[in-house]
Amino acid sequence: MKLHHLPLALMFCFAATSGFAKGPAYPTAEEAAEKEPGFALQGEYAGEGVGIQVIDLSEGKFRAVKHNGGLPGAGWDKSDKTETEGDAAAIKEIIAGLKKMERKSPTLGAKAPEGAVVLFDGSEETLKSHWKDGASMTDDGLLTQGVTSKDTFGSHQLHVEFRLPYMPHDQGQARGNSGCYVQGRYEVQMLDSFGLKGLDNECGGIYKAAPPSVNMCLPPLSWQTYDIDFTAAKFDADGKKTENARVTVKHNGIVIHDNIELPSGTPGGVGGESPEPGPLFLQNHGDPVRYRNIWAVKK
Repeated sequence: MKLHHLPLALMFCFAATSGFAKGPAYPTAEEAAEKEPGFALQGEYAGEGVGIQVIDLSEGKFRAVKHNGGLPGAGWDKSDKTETEGDAAAIKEIIAGLKKMERKSPTLGAKAPEGAVVLFDGSEETLKSHWKDGASMTDDGLLTQGVTSKDTFGSHQLHVEFRLPYMPHDQGQARGNSGCYVQGRYEVQMLDSFGLKGLDNECGGIYKAAPPSVNMCLPPLSWQTYDIDFTAAKFDADGKKTENARVTVKHNGIVIHDNIELPSGTPGGVGGESPEPGPLFLQNHGDPVRYRNIWAVKK
């Protein structure tokens, strides 16, 4: 989401959480481990009938979110979660006997099928061929935020892999914010929402349209996937919309939106609703979000 599209009350909320002076953002695990002692403790833990997500709140403070049955998408029975805040010693007592997990999406590294448009594969060729001026990549071949594809799409399937930065000194919308705008119009939010409620403005949410059915956000600096099946809105000969766009979204292999309607476009995109195809837009919200292995199949 772009800040200037937020309601006034939420703008003040954003200002309060970010202080307009955001803390450090670590784009790699090596930097995070070197600078932040809490990095080693944060993450996911699981045991018989329980899953716990530990969030680093900085300055030696943490939040442990307990899920009955197991971790989200891996046994959680969707009953109420229990949250506990404390220092490292208190959190270690809570997770004692549990195994630290490093889950990976089953579609991580998925190869583009025959006929797909390979939008980015880590090469200069795909960067220059498929993205508008201003697009850039890191030295290790990762696409940086704030890019718009030259290719445009109607109905299509999309695969995107993304990595959210580690920002323990920030909270809420100030923490690893970006967005995947399908057709440049409909946003599937990207945000470090690890352990949060799973709202429509958090990771996997479709802003002002639908929250994810389950918060599948992995810990920051984990590679994550969106696999999106998008059906474009339909318009009559006069340009009047006759059917809303529809979308199915898998986040890290779990369906979080199942063929839901998109009643309107999302603020902050690169164009309003139209019968014309639109680009893929990966939003720049000032945080170092990274992307790789992006491809689309036109339907």
